[in-house]
Amino acid sequence: MSKPIRLAILGSGNGTNAQQISEYFAGRDDVQVVCIIYNVKDAYIAQRAHNLGIEARYFGRKDFYENNAVLDYLHEKQADWVILAGFLWLVPQAMLDAYPQRVINIHPALLPKYGGKGMYGHHVHEAVVAAGETESGITIHIVDENYDRGTILEQAHCSVTPDDTPDTLAAKIHLLEKEYFPRVIDRTIHAR
Repeated sequence: MSKPIRLAILGSGNGTNAQQISEYFAGRDDVQVVCIIYNVKDAYIAQRAHNLGIEARYFGRKDFYENNAVLDYLHEKQADWVILAGFLWLVPQAMLDAYPQRVINIHPALLPKYGGKGMYGHHVHEAVVAAGETESGITIHIVDENYDRGTILEQAHCSVTPDDTPDTLAAKIHLLEKEYFPRVIDRTIHAR
């Protein structure tokens, strides 16, 4: 049997998507989540990784952008793909060069709308509701050197009603993330 495809997950916050991805691939012979990297010291994603029995490591800004410590760690873990699950920094060019077309992100809106620097999490849902949109959703895409601009792998839609608040919209988006993100990752990594 060929060796499993090795995934590294990067996150900055609660880690819900990281947990869902890890649970989706748990027990599989063909895919393995080898580490969870986080860039906010007290982020709950570290506890989720511990609960899942996955190695987690914190790296600061210098480790990402100056000394290549993150890239060294990814090579040490022999990661084949990098998955962004609520990771809020722009991916450094060195990482994009090391993982060409092998960094995947999820965005909580239908890109190209409501993307770019500063458009993450609740900020997106607030903007969508404030604009009176009747539809939102998620975009799963390959990461390039710009925020939220890479090749789109899949979009999933949900309605936005006049009664929706940023919180109710966030709940709809979380359901889409849970349903689609692990499956699209699975499909994409096996297609290459």
